[in-house]
Amino acid sequence: MSPLRPPGWGLGPRLFVAITGVVVVAAITAWVVATAIGPRIFHDHLLHSGTTDPDALFHAEEAFVDASTLSLALAMVAALATSAVVSLTVTRRVGRSLGLATDAAHRVAAGDHSARVPPVGMGREFDELAHAFNGMAAELGTIEASRTRMLGDLAHEMRTPVATLDAYLEAIQDGVREPDGDTVTMLRSQVARLARLAEDVALVTTAEEGGLTMRHGPLPVGRLVADAEAQAAARYDDAGVTLEVRVTAEARDAVVDGDGDRLGQVLTNLLDNALRHTPRGGTVTLTAAVRGAEVALEIADTGAGIAPEHLPHVFERFYRVDAARDRAHGGSGVGLAIVRAIVVAHGGTVTAASPGPGQGATFTISLARMP
Repeated sequence: MSPLRPPGWGLGPRLFVAITGVVVVAAITAWVVATAIGPRIFHDHLLHSGTTDPDALFHAEEAFVDASTLSLALAMVAALATSAVVSLTVTRRVGRSLGLATDAAHRVAAGDHSARVPPVGMGREFDELAHAFNGMAAELGTIEASRTRMLGDLAHEMRTPVATLDAYLEAIQDGVREPDGDTVTMLRSQVARLARLAEDVALVTTAEEGGLTMRHGPLPVGRLVADAEAQAAARYDDAGVTLEVRVTAEARDAVVDGDGDRLGQVLTNLLDNALRHTPRGGTVTLTAAVRGAEVALEIADTGAGIAPEHLPHVFERFYRVDAARDRAHGGSGVGLAIVRAIVVAHGGTVTAASPGPGQGATFTISLARMP
């Protein structure tokens, strides 16, 4: 590592020297010009006035030189004093403003993302710099909070299957439990749960970073809905939940530009999510309709519903409205995050709505319709 360079002059002293230098150069230039041109012009004016007496000319020119010298000297002193005051004022304000920004940057680098640069009143450029820095700090704080929460949630998600595996393996090792078919099935289910969690986290991370492979092409909406219905039908029958599909004639013939596998995964995730939160005897309705230049796909259920305070967060990784209920049903906690990432990658939007707990929920996907 190269040695640290000794600190040089700061911005304040540099500004002071620069402004003072400009004033000094201007004063010297004025002095040289006035000394070289002023007496000659004054002498010509005296001659034109009719003054021919050598003594009178000498005394008049001497008085002019003395007066102009004194005036220029006083003007230079006043200019230098004024420039010094202005330079000190400007450099102190600029230095204070940059000091606040530097302090805030150091705090952010140390992990304090609440640091902000206050308004300093130094013009539009400084205000834009402060606004950009504050926005960056806020975004970093959000990312860090999300990362911390994600790691905590991921550790929590892994704890249960790992603990189950450890308990069963310890029981087998101690001879308390035989490695029979039921035990092996339980162990394989926990391993599958961990594998599914790893795959889901990798998928949503790749999708949110824009690295998800997409094979775009004309995709008939009718075929997309029919495939999703066929894949979900058996699970719904086993759970005793009715799956209703309503596709308008216009939507059935509509075409979107998308990846059939990825959009099929979106519908599968939403249908599975609705199934997990709808009790036996309930109904889930998949609707497809054309709304202007877009195709709207809705999945509405008659299940547990979502409280208003949870709606803005349902598409976040590992966010659970009812953690104990969701884990009991085997969800990985990233299904809706995957849905949002894939829909956004297709240039669409996905929203969640619910009248409240116990009144069901509706998820709506909007995709651009191909002409």
